[in-house]
Amino acid sequence: MEAKLKNDTELNLKYEPKKKNNVLLYLILSILSIVFLAPIFIVLYNSFKGKLYISRSPFALPNSTSFSGLANYVNGIDKTGFISAFGYSLFITVGSTAVIILFTSMTAWYITRVKSKFTSCLYYLFVLSMIVPFQMVMFPMSKVANMLSLDNPLGIIIIYLGFGSGLSVFMFSGFVKSIPIDIEEAAMIDGCSPVKTFFLIVLPLLKPIAITIAILNVMWIWNDYLLPYLLLGTEYKTIPIAVQYLRGGYGAVDMGAMMAILVLAIIPIVIFYLTCQKHIIEGIAAGAVKG
Repeated sequence: MEAKLKNDTELNLKYEPKKKNNVLLYLILSILSIVFLAPIFIVLYNSFKGKLYISRSPFALPNSTSFSGLANYVNGIDKTGFISAFGYSLFITVGSTAVIILFTSMTAWYITRVKSKFTSCLYYLFVLSMIVPFQMVMFPMSKVANMLSLDNPLGIIIIYLGFGSGLSVFMFSGFVKSIPIDIEEAAMIDGCSPVKTFFLIVLPLLKPIAITIAILNVMWIWNDYLLPYLLLGTEYKTIPIAVQYLRGGYGAVDMGAMMAILVLAIIPIVIFYLTCQKHIIEGIAAGAVKG
């Protein structure tokens, strides 16, 4: 009996520091969550305040005096042409992400399964492209895109494919290495061509990492300002470009309308992220596997 009590005491003493560490960890993570979420809530409740009250007391909650209802949203949509900008952003984001996933997954599969100096060189070129800053190539890229008539919503999808292929090929390649090659060999023995093997066998297995790559690219392309501004200008306004139209002369900004448009711009990406976020860790962990 005494021995049992002694063992229980030792176990309690052993796990007590771990419990304290867990409590401290939860406390730190809770504080960080509040810090990260606070700007979103500030933008949200300021979108329902008059623009004068936003400037005077940005951290105060709306009250009977400052509350403006949906006036900021109506004003912002009218000034920016939000519906049109939303359509262009949606088309470019969905199209670019679909093209990136399709082509980079095929490229990664080929690079991983076909062992040669060419594929090794190709792989390292994709990896190298990730460290080249966009600012180094934006002006030559803009000129070439203009010469090739890629300065339109359809052409910019090809440009995004080029910029997004480095990280996507890298992540897909890591995941493909974790797939047993016996599955593909069995499919080919049963009469599948390489194309059928990829689309019927390999591509469904790539779903976790494909969703991860889709989330990363959607968040990047949806919020991107510089590339659409350089290529599309004001003719095809995406949401980040449309927001800039709320800036008036001499630096004046309609803060109420801007807050409202920012909320509308955030909602689709938050919904998409929350829907797919459970696949992020799974996909990244699997993509880190070395073959």
